[in-house]
Amino acid sequence: MLGRLNHVAIATRDAVKAAKIYGAAFGAEISEAVALPEHGVTTVFATLPNTKIEFIEPLGEASPIAKFLERNADGGIHHVCYEVVDIIASRDTLVKEGARVLGDGTPKIGAHGKPVLFLHPKDFSGALVEIEQA
Repeated sequence: MLGRLNHVAIATRDAVKAAKIYGAAFGAEISEAVALPEHGVTTVFATLPNTKIEFIEPLGEASPIAKFLERNADGGIHHVCYEVVDIIASRDTLVKEGARVLGDGTPKIGAHGKPVLFLHPKDFSGALVEIEQA
């Protein structure tokens, strides 16, 4: 059911600035900043040979990332994203096994233009998990 690691997301106050460090220090390809109003964030990706790093910054004061940054002033790892072949079947299996899906359980379109869902961190050893349709 679980596919490859798609990305690790790092919350920061300035996603472009944070991503530039990865570009300069590691030679990573850096994407343009993209606002995702439905998720309340702006994203910038650093592409590595085997995965991506997603830098997310708040898009407005109501952003869930703003609350994360209140608790973690220097930023930090926010979530990990795994690819799944069938997001609906994966959601149903996870719920059957006791995992909690955040929101209403309906996938939203994520930063890659594909359906995503977030799973409660208390069900995954404290890690917020995103699943993305492969």
